[in-house]
Amino acid sequence: MRRDGGAEPYWSRPEARVWTVMLLLGTCLLYCARVTVPICALALSADFHWDKKQFGVVLSSFFWGYCLTQIVGGHISDQIGGEKVLLLSASAWGFLTVLTPLLTHITSAHLIFMTSSRFLMGLLQGVYFPSLASLLSQRVRESERAFTYSTVGTGSQFGTLLIGGAGSLLLDWYGWESVFYFSGLLTLLWVYCTCKYLLSEKELTIPINYLTRGLSIPKQTKVPWKQLFRKAPIWAVIIAQLSTASTFFTLLSWLPTFFKETFPDSKGWVFNVVPWLVAIPTSLFSGFLSDHLISQGYRTITIRKFMQVIGSGVSSIFALCLGQTSSFCKAIVFASASVGLQTFNHSGISVNVQDLAPSCAGLLFGVANTGGALLGVICVYLAGHLIETTGSWISVFNLVAAVNSIGLCTFLLFGEAQRVDTDSVYVDL
Repeated sequence: MRRDGGAEPYWSRPEARVWTVMLLLGTCLLYCARVTVPICALALSADFHWDKKQFGVVLSSFFWGYCLTQIVGGHISDQIGGEKVLLLSASAWGFLTVLTPLLTHITSAHLIFMTSSRFLMGLLQGVYFPSLASLLSQRVRESERAFTYSTVGTGSQFGTLLIGGAGSLLLDWYGWESVFYFSGLLTLLWVYCTCKYLLSEKELTIPINYLTRGLSIPKQTKVPWKQLFRKAPIWAVIIAQLSTASTFFTLLSWLPTFFKETFPDSKGWVFNVVPWLVAIPTSLFSGFLSDHLISQGYRTITIRKFMQVIGSGVSSIFALCLGQTSSFCKAIVFASASVGLQTFNHSGISVNVQDLAPSCAGLLFGVANTGGALLGVICVYLAGHLIETTGSWISVFNLVAAVNSIGLCTFLLFGEAQRVDTDSVYVDL
C-alpha cells in the first residue's frame, strides 16, 4: 500500500480505506496516552498526597504545552506532509509515556515532574490534529471528507474506551505504572507498522531545503492572513472550535473523578467505557448523515450548522442533566448522550475549516485549536477550583454548557462554507 512519489494527490479507494484505519488507530493511541493521567487520578493523588487544586495543575499543564505547537505543527504539515509530522510526534510521546513511571520514582519532586511531563506531552500531541487536518485536506476528496474525518475521529472514543477499560483493569491489578507502559508501547508499535507498511523511504524523508530554511514562510508561499482574519466565517469557526475543544477537554479530564466521588461503589470500567462506547456509532453516523445530506442537494453550511447544534447544543443539555441526578444509571445515560452527541462536531466545525481554506487547513486548524487549548487550560483548572471551593459538581457542568453556548451561537450567526482562501498563493513543496 505504499504510494509512488508521482501519484495523484488524492488517495485511491483502497489507499483511503487503509489510511483511514491506521489514522483511526493513531488517534486511538493519542487518547490512550492523553487519558492515562485522568484514569489514574485517584491513585496518583493517593501516592503523592495531592489535593484537587494540585491535581488540577497537573491536568491543566497538558494544555499549556498543547496550545504552543498547534500553529507550528499545522504550518510544517502543510509544507512537508502531515504524515511525517504525525509519526515524529507519536514516536516522541510514545517514549515519554513509557519513561514517565520510571522517572517519577527516581525524583522526589513528584508534582513538578508530573506537571513538566504533562506539559511536554501537550507539546508533542499539539501537532496531531492540525497535521491530520492538513493531511486529509490534501489526500481526501471533498465529497468524502466528513465521513473520513468522523471515522478517524472515533479514534478519540476508541482510545478513551480502550484505556478506560483495559487501563482500569491494569490499574486495579498492577498499579498505575502499568497503564503508562501499556499506552506507550502500543504507540511505538503503531509508528513502526505505519512506517514499514504504508510509507516509502522517499515519503519518510524530510526535504533538505525545508530543513535549511527552517520555519520561515518564503515570500511565494505566504498566505494573506490579514484578508483571511477580516472574514467573519473564519472567526466564527475559530470561536466555535475553541469552545467545543475546551469543554471536551474539561469533561475528558474530570468525568472519571466525578463518577468515582459521586458513586464510590461503582466500577471504574463502567463509567470509563460506556460513554465512549456510545460515541463511536454516533460519530460514524454523523459523518455518513452529513455526506448523504450534502449529496442530496442540501447546502453545505446548513448541514454544518445542523451538526453543530447537535454537537454543542443538545450535548450541553445532557451535561446539565448529569449534574442534577443522584442515580448512577441515569448519570451513565446522560454522560453517554453528552459525550456521544459531541462527536457531531466532527461533521460540523471540524470539517468547516477545510471548507473555508483547504490550501492552509493545517495552519488554520492549528490557530483554532490553540484557542481551544488555551481556554481548555482555564476551564480544566477552573473546574477543579469550583469543585474544591463549592463542593458541587453542578457548577462544572454549568460551565461546560455556558462555554458551548457561546461557540454555537457565534457559528450559527456568522458561519459559512464558501471558500475564502482563493486569493492565497500557498503551495506545497
